[in-house]
Amino acid sequence: MKDAQAPKSRALGGILWALTLAAVIAFLLVPATNRLFVGATKAAPYAMGFVKFAILATMGEILALRITQKRWTMPKGVLAKAAVWGVVGMMIVLMFQLYPAGVQGAAANGYLYLGEGWLGKFLAAFLGSAIMNLTFAPVFMAAHRISDLYIDERCAGRKPKIGQLVRSVEWPSFIRFIIARTIPLFWIPAHTISFLLPADYRVLFAAFLSIALGAILAYAKSRN
Repeated sequence: MKDAQAPKSRALGGILWALTLAAVIAFLLVPATNRLFVGATKAAPYAMGFVKFAILATMGEILALRITQKRWTMPKGVLAKAAVWGVVGMMIVLMFQLYPAGVQGAAANGYLYLGEGWLGKFLAAFLGSAIMNLTFAPVFMAAHRISDLYIDERCAGRKPKIGQLVRSVEWPSFIRFIIARTIPLFWIPAHTISFLLPADYRVLFAAFLSIALGAILAYAKSRN
């Protein structure tokens, strides 16, 4: 009986995940709700950053579990992890202001050359993405890895110490794959595209990238 219900359960999980993603995309495409989205993003950027990442990045984690475990399931401590992703979204809102403005400021003072026209826009986006991903991103990724371990431990009924969590991170794999490969090959090009988009859609695009992150992390876990 359980074997007969398993395929139905897997299919239902996939349908629910796809419908959620379709609902988000439809909300962005329908003119009336799109205006609502743009207005809310301008009026409350931090709150909207929280919501975007809490929803889409959590969907990325669910996708990662589907890839690694071959079935649809909810992550342990899903609400706590969604809240952490929401805070990450708020940080991304600020970083997406700081780094492009910093690149423009450095160029204006003669510390960087951007050029003019489309080339100037591309170089500004690329440099903003590269500097952000080579400075902020590694620290954020490491901190997020540790926070995930903390939530997993608390869900298991344990109270871990920070030293234990730091030692639990698979640092060689983290550096070889997450830092040395995904940053130059995925995140810098992806966030270059983000910085070329209209400002109201940059954080949203970054949140959608977190779904891709779910697949990347699942791949990394399978390699380990």
